[in-house]
Amino acid sequence: MPTLQKSRTVREVVGVFHGADELQAAIDELLQSGFHRAELSLLASEDTVDKKLGHHYRKVSSLADDPIIPRAAYVSPEAIGGAEGGLIGVLMYVGAVAAAGAIVASGGTLTAAILGAALTGGAGGLIGSLLARWVGEEHGRHLQDQVDRGGLLLWVRTWDARDEERAMRILKSHLGDEVHVHALPAVI
Repeated sequence: MPTLQKSRTVREVVGVFHGADELQAAIDELLQSGFHRAELSLLASEDTVDKKLGHHYRKVSSLADDPIIPRAAYVSPEAIGGAEGGLIGVLMYVGAVAAAGAIVASGGTLTAAILGAALTGGAGGLIGSLLARWVGEEHGRHLQDQVDRGGLLLWVRTWDARDEERAMRILKSHLGDEVHVHALPAVI
């Protein structure tokens, strides 16, 4: 006789934000109140969502309760800043070391090696700065695209009724719209 398997669900609080500042303030308070960043997710990029759906979506809020919508992990502004700094530093370092090594290997003087390292390190830093700027602009463009389509979706994984109440209060206090709890099928 077959046994019926109880379907498992994941409960989440979801809200729509109409500005990046309000979204960030809600996320900051969620993290400070004990939620883990792994329990937070945002809507993936427009291209990713369109590929998954097979068509363009009109309004962000229509995606809030869809279990197949691709999501992106929350990335803090500090992490984006770290990535930007890393791009600048790595390209500066690699350029400087490569130039100094090439000059010394070819029999150049220490002065020439230092001058070459400074010049190519500066060029590498400039390229890194341009790439870092692009990273920041791309992140800003992603957020603005979602605001233009109706807002920024934030999902908060909850484990019990107390988590749900706390998350709903926080999202609403930071001007989250359409804040509600939903249950989605768990991916096993």
